[in-house]
Amino acid sequence: MGKSNFQTPASDITDLDILYEDNHLIAVNKRGGDIVQVDDTGDEPLDEKVKRYLTKKYNKPNGAFLGVVHRLDRPVSGVILFAKTSKALDRINSMFKNREMKKTYLAVVRNRPVPESGNLVHWLVKNPQKNVTTAYDHEVTGSLRSELNYKLIGEVGGYYLIEVDPITGRPHQIRVQLSTLKCPIVGDNKYGYPRGSLRKTISLHAKRLRFIHPVKKEEVVIEAPLPHDGFWEKFEGL
Repeated sequence: MGKSNFQTPASDITDLDILYEDNHLIAVNKRGGDIVQVDDTGDEPLDEKVKRYLTKKYNKPNGAFLGVVHRLDRPVSGVILFAKTSKALDRINSMFKNREMKKTYLAVVRNRPVPESGNLVHWLVKNPQKNVTTAYDHEVTGSLRSELNYKLIGEVGGYYLIEVDPITGRPHQIRVQLSTLKCPIVGDNKYGYPRGSLRKTISLHAKRLRFIHPVKKEEVVIEAPLPHDGFWEKFEGL
């Protein structure tokens, strides 16, 4: 059998995975299937792989500092940012908290969204035991207000590409909010798609992160190319 383009989540980080790096920050194109931080699966998390990459690259005998500032769900691919210093970690954490980080995602669905663009506001409640989030159209006990903007980009072979700009950052937010439009993300059987992916991924990709650099005070725009997995390539022309 020939080699597949698909890299298993167990594989190491290489220069090809790095989207941006300076003295303060490093951004990686996360593969769908990687966990960002350690969980009860025991699988090696992405932050440990990035630490190992930095330790080797800069020959740091005591290991490299790496701070996790945000997360992507395990089945999601795309831009994820880490801090390389404690000062950058504090400042980036504040920027996420104050919604100064502009995030753009791409999602593939089977149903055309109606309307084709809009703003969604829900109140979300997460069940940590089942790892499932429920959306309500009004405030309920223990809920968090959740908001995003979306627009249809185009259609290829009966699949629809949607651009999503989340205004808040809640667990499973895009997944559950799109499902309220009757547009579950392809492969996301947790939120209504009829079947899961064999790769344990869903067709949700963190495409772009835009922010003012916490130290240099310049605008930074980091973009992650689409996964090469035999499916996402269909949408590159859009």
